[in-house]
Amino acid sequence: MREPVKLLVDVAHPAHVHFFRGFIGEMQSRGHEILITARDKEVTLALLDKYGLPYINRGAIQKSVLKKAFSLFQIDAKLWGIARGFNPDILIGIHNPYIAHVAALMRKPSVIFTDTEGVRVASLLTFPFATTIVTPSCFREPVDPGKHVTYRGYKELAYLHPRHFTPDPSSLGGMGLSPGEYVVLRFISWGAIHDTSLRGIRTGSELEFVRSLERFGKVLISSERPLHPDLEKYRIRISPEQIHSLLAFARLYIGEGGTMAAEAAVLGTPAIHIEATRSGEATGAGSGNFLELRDRYQLLYFFSTQEEAFAKALAILGEEGSRETWLARRERLLAEKIDVTSWMTRFIENYPGSLRGETGNGGV
Repeated sequence: MREPVKLLVDVAHPAHVHFFRGFIGEMQSRGHEILITARDKEVTLALLDKYGLPYINRGAIQKSVLKKAFSLFQIDAKLWGIARGFNPDILIGIHNPYIAHVAALMRKPSVIFTDTEGVRVASLLTFPFATTIVTPSCFREPVDPGKHVTYRGYKELAYLHPRHFTPDPSSLGGMGLSPGEYVVLRFISWGAIHDTSLRGIRTGSELEFVRSLERFGKVLISSERPLHPDLEKYRIRISPEQIHSLLAFARLYIGEGGTMAAEAAVLGTPAIHIEATRSGEATGAGSGNFLELRDRYQLLYFFSTQEEAFAKALAILGEEGSRETWLARRERLLAEKIDVTSWMTRFIENYPGSLRGETGNGGV
């Protein structure tokens, strides 16, 4: 093991808490020092509190494009001050321009993880300043080969690999649910800068969509945005760390959230994603992880319209033995992919020596 290092990890989304949680625990157990900074978005801070991970709150998410642009400098300045006081050896984030900027200013290395293609502005603000860019091996966009490191997995396998997660059926008891009797539906806020030109389930059609799904079981809604009063009774009301057990035992996941779709897929739950570009193309067609989960593993499907998505949902829900089929597909995926948390720990602990033989699209 190398000498202890100091890491600054910035967490900007609830999924980032899950992604980094096991890694942080592993690194701390090996004697490394970690400072977490966090954006106040949805349940991010609640998750950090629940897992006992101390953090510095760097502020809330901005909703308008103009405010986002102005806040870029504010957040850079705030992180700069925090980082100068902590003096980290490496700064780490997920598609995170602030981490890349501050690290460059401090002449320290930054390691930026991402699995998201098609977010041109975020990439332009991040990649030129980053030292190392880490993606799944299925990532489709070109990345500077001198910076690019790949791994044979998905970010969701950092926290949903069987070595790190076992679904807990008792988490369903408080909601009066049984495995396989409900569908999880997701609405997102469309507030991220890369979401401004995208669309999902048509505004005003949500209640009709829910009632159509309700014919096949209970519908539970996870939503970033405010819901119509008639939909509030469907809202998921569990502790945020229980959401993955809920997904694992669901009959189906369908909705706008890409991260939750991938989470459902790697858990062996049929997953359907609804999202389109301004030109009407399904965004999944440009996403390496979605294409691989669909074409190689048949665990996830994506569509540009809710009508196409609903037709696929009907086909899956009407299929005999679909649960066993999906779990068998998941077993194939797990046999071919890695424990991402263990890989991250080795990679960061041995950085930059770990770069030798691991750069480029071949990956590990």
